[in-house]
Amino acid sequence: MAVAKLDQTLVMTTFCPPDKEMVKLVDSAIPGFLVEIYPSGTKTYALRYKNKFKKQKQHKLGYASDITCDQARKLAQKAKARVVMGEDPAEERAVTRTIPTIAELAKRYLDYARTYKRSHAIDERYLRIHVLPKFGKRHLTELGQVEVLEWLEAKVRVDGYAQATVNRWQVILGHMYRMAKKWGLPGSDRNPLEGVPQKACNNEVERFLTVEETRRLQDAVEASPNRQLKYIVALLLLTGCRKRELFDAKWDEFHLDRQTWRIPMQRAKTQKTRHVPLSDAAMQVLAQVPRFEGCPYVIPNPATLEPYHSVFHAWDRARKAAGLPDVRMHDLRHSAASNLVNSGQSLYVVGSILGHAQTKTTARYAHLANETLLAAANAAAGHMGTDWARKTD
Repeated sequence: MAVAKLDQTLVMTTFCPPDKEMVKLVDSAIPGFLVEIYPSGTKTYALRYKNKFKKQKQHKLGYASDITCDQARKLAQKAKARVVMGEDPAEERAVTRTIPTIAELAKRYLDYARTYKRSHAIDERYLRIHVLPKFGKRHLTELGQVEVLEWLEAKVRVDGYAQATVNRWQVILGHMYRMAKKWGLPGSDRNPLEGVPQKACNNEVERFLTVEETRRLQDAVEASPNRQLKYIVALLLLTGCRKRELFDAKWDEFHLDRQTWRIPMQRAKTQKTRHVPLSDAAMQVLAQVPRFEGCPYVIPNPATLEPYHSVFHAWDRARKAAGLPDVRMHDLRHSAASNLVNSGQSLYVVGSILGHAQTKTTARYAHLANETLLAAANAAAGHMGTDWARKTD
């Protein structure tokens, strides 16, 4: 180790002999400022100091091939000032190197989500197809709020994705950051989506199937190569259940003698056990559903005897064949609610059958109830056989 006033000429003309591990030049003007020179020709500027715990540390400033000696000196002065203020530049750099990427966080998040979340497969698909291709290689500290929000907005405005779908991406990414903070991962102190409200989805108007559309859909699903699709569609319409509830349904949950389907609280969205009444029509469909030996599921994938993850492609072909390309599978649940309301059932009954946790969820069908009540009022008025609006003069 040699002590000298470091300058560009001295650094550039000093070399390490092949038989030595390293040559170190220490600056005589700034204590701790040094350059390490290796046999390979690599020359690295650094600052050696003691942190607030009196531990010896060395903070790398940069390579001589990238910065001049004067530039390194200025960096050393700034780093030394930070040390005086109680900071630890070397420790901060070590922590920075351990900040995970979004892809690394996503892997840990999905491992965690699989332990409790029924929709973890949806999260995995959204991350794999949309979020990770855009942000996967970026570290947690590299995502800014403006950039993320502009990307989400463009996905709706330019790429045509539904606002509800994009909102789901926002929720997942924000939740990943919150879990990273809970796990104590470096770089998770700032969540770019913290406090950012989701944009309104404008989904107040629900899609309901008419009688004629239902018949067309029935013909299409019965012609589908997926022989299970007709049972899936029929039971979604007849019970008003959620798609995932039906896919995961087991035969031992059905009390056919009482015409009741018990959905365990572990699978119910509201985390409460649900008892779904089975109409005579639903019972007739269940009687036709094929059973597979040793398989507990009601409508499994025949190829695996496990629950379907998705039947989108079969459904998409069927709805297009029926001339209903805008109808989503979830709209079958809305149609079930519409049929209940239009048959004269109260919103309380509809909410109980569909398993709504809040009355405001069922209230979206109030306009259908009003139409039913209006039709009843008109029928009653007509039954009187009296024209109370007749003119008497």
